[in-house]
Amino acid sequence: MVDQLAVLGWPIGHSLSPAIHRAAYSTLGLPWRYSAVRCGADSLAAFVASRGPEWRGFSVTMPLKEEAHRIARDLDPVARASGVVNTLRRRDDGRGWDGFNTDVAGLATAIGAAGLDPADTIVLGTGATAVSAVLAAQRLGAGRIRVAGRNSAAAAALAARGDEATAMSAHGLADEALRDGSSTLIISTLPGPAGRALDVPAALTAVPLFDVAYDPWPSPLAERWRAAGGVAHPGTAMLIEQAIVQVRIFSSGDPDTPLADEGAVRAAMRGATASADMGG
Repeated sequence: MVDQLAVLGWPIGHSLSPAIHRAAYSTLGLPWRYSAVRCGADSLAAFVASRGPEWRGFSVTMPLKEEAHRIARDLDPVARASGVVNTLRRRDDGRGWDGFNTDVAGLATAIGAAGLDPADTIVLGTGATAVSAVLAAQRLGAGRIRVAGRNSAAAAALAARGDEATAMSAHGLADEALRDGSSTLIISTLPGPAGRALDVPAALTAVPLFDVAYDPWPSPLAERWRAAGGVAHPGTAMLIEQAIVQVRIFSSGDPDTPLADEGAVRAAMRGATASADMGG
């Protein structure tokens, strides 16, 4: 019996997860199959409950991350702290699914590998991925995080997640307080099309942008950043790093146990996303 895995979401046709997971499994010699399945939040619980024992686990993308958190039998510490699950692994006893959040580790690793400075971070957006962005910046030692979004209540709730080492505040996307030129990093978790209409002052485009979007790439926001002479980093870097942690989980159940040859796995995954990074 061949183990089955899939990425679940709606929409899902754009996802690069099948390409990068298949590249990883091939490199590791794992005879697993990985597919993409369109699934809405209202059908997630029934879908995963109906899967047979051959189903090892799932990557979970929007808009399912909060619902995946709700249905998981047990949660890893990051999923528990964030209220977000992007990975479901069948429990060893076969009774349900354990939930994990690999977005935080993936984003933190990608930011660090790019040599970006998270000391004074602005997070654009207030959804599930924005929660992980805040936790990633905190993990990297950010001294200040400003959360900016259209939903003021959601921004305030996210800003309330501050710890003793991080000054947190909530803002509107057009707030003058974001234009003081002091930020060192901007993480956008906004849907790609939202970048077209966003009011972006010149002072912000001088700050490096990490945009979790990758389809299309460059995203509308990244295009505006680059047109102004700024630097924009694609979300494929985060996608790869969080997927490496997912493969660890699917393999051993432990997000901290490295794979046999992660360097080769990372290289294979990058090769699988090369055309997306170039806008292909």
